Amino acid sequence: MPNFPIVDTHVHLWDPTHLNYPWLADAEKLNRAFLPSDYRVHCGDVQVDQMVFLECDLDATQFLDEAKWVASLAEDEEPRLKGIVAHAPLHKGDAAKADLEVLAQVSGVKGVRRLIQGESVGFCVQPDFVAGVQALREFDLSFDLCVFHPQLANTIALVKQCPNVQFVLDHIGKPGIKDGLFDPWREELKQLAELPNVLCKVSGVMTEADHENWTFDEIRPYLDHVFGTFPFDRLMYGGDWPVSTLAIEYPLWVDTLDKVLAGCSEDELHHFYRDTAISFYKL
Repeated sequence: MPNFPIVDTHVHLWDPTHLNYPWLADAEKLNRAFLPSDYRVHCGDVQVDQMVFLECDLDATQFLDEAKWVASLAEDEEPRLKGIVAHAPLHKGDAAKADLEVLAQVSGVKGVRRLIQGESVGFCVQPDFVAGVQALREFDLSFDLCVFHPQLANTIALVKQCPNVQFVLDHIGKPGIKDGLFDPWREELKQLAELPNVLCKVSGVMTEADHENWTFDEIRPYLDHVFGTFPFDRLMYGGDWPVSTLAIEYPLWVDTLDKVLAGCSEDELHHFYRDTAISFYKL
């Protein structure tokens, strides 16, 4: 476990009695409130001193309500919440600028995530969506890419059309771990790493494996590839809590990464667990 406080760049918080999350109806283990008090318990002995909230795929009409709610949590309950990555309807193209202008005024909003993973393979290269992503630069907002591995080729095409936007790939691109798939994820991750405005978030890995039966030996080759592909100043740690609890407890996730990172320098560990996140999200 790191001997210094870390930054968790991927924390979800929700309260179904306050906002509407349609997907929770089919996720029995997650269909309840998950709040900062729960997060503190689940972290165990892991020292987290800054957190970045990621939008939670709620009813899209409530995206501004979600951002304001999390900003209020940061002010009243959880001062470690230093950044918010909010949903925005980027598929509206230039029309999304009005929404981005309002979002950018909410305290703590640092970036946007408009989920791609549930869309068609070609969704992220549609002209309106590309225009919406390009607009992020005007508001100094980054973009979190949440895609499944078959969408990576078009993700690369999207990024190439947005050279002035800063991107981070969530969950290492969601490779097909459960099915033992490496290609073309392996090569496409290299292609993304060649683009200087793309970082990679090491998060949400075990949930792409068999939740009940994954093994370290099964997971390690995917993590080794990530750490061998992106430099440490373009890698960041994410807990993906509470979704991650479907497959792993929070301290065990950090312990797993420690095994993979054994032998790394203090400088590399600080980049991965702290410095990259602070720089990217402007914490």
